[in-house]
Amino acid sequence: MDVRFTPARHPLAVRYNGRIWAVMADPVHWFARESWWDTRRTAAVGAGDVESVEYWRVQVGLASNSALRTFTLRRDPLSRQWLLESIADGY
Repeated sequence: MDVRFTPARHPLAVRYNGRIWAVMADPVHWFARESWWDTRRTAAVGAGDVESVEYWRVQVGLASNSALRTFTLRRDPLSRQWLLESIADGY
């Protein structure tokens, strides 16, 4: 899965399952803290924030008149790759 961003770093489109889903509404952005004590990951000293998981909830569609779906995207603090956490119909 790939996420394309605007220059202001807001999601613009998501490539998922071989299709490009355009973001059709204002996305919702937040961070959550990971339970570091439940993970077996280690980080080098000075690696920065290794606990904050970044999320975006985006309402997407394949065309301007198509049914909308809601994707919840997640990026772990030590990764550059976005993961699709959930898909729901509507918002």
